[in-house]
Amino acid sequence: MKDIGSHKKNEVEIEAKTAQEAINIALIKLGAKKSEVDIKVLREENKGLFSMQGTKLAKVRVTKKIQF
Repeated sequence: MKDIGSHKKNEVEIEAKTAQEAINIALIKLGAKKSEVDIKVLREENKGLFSMQGTKLAKVRVTKKIQF
């Protein structure tokens, strides 16, 4: 897992082995539920040869929705 970081407290970019793992980490960091955020998958994980561990991690951007 790699936290890319963000200057906004309501948004994080996370890299992890899978997109789902990155989303789960982002939700914990933001202290939010999945229904309270917008999720954008920036990059899917890249599986290596013969489905071995990928050379590239999945990357997601998770942003808290504006509450009125």
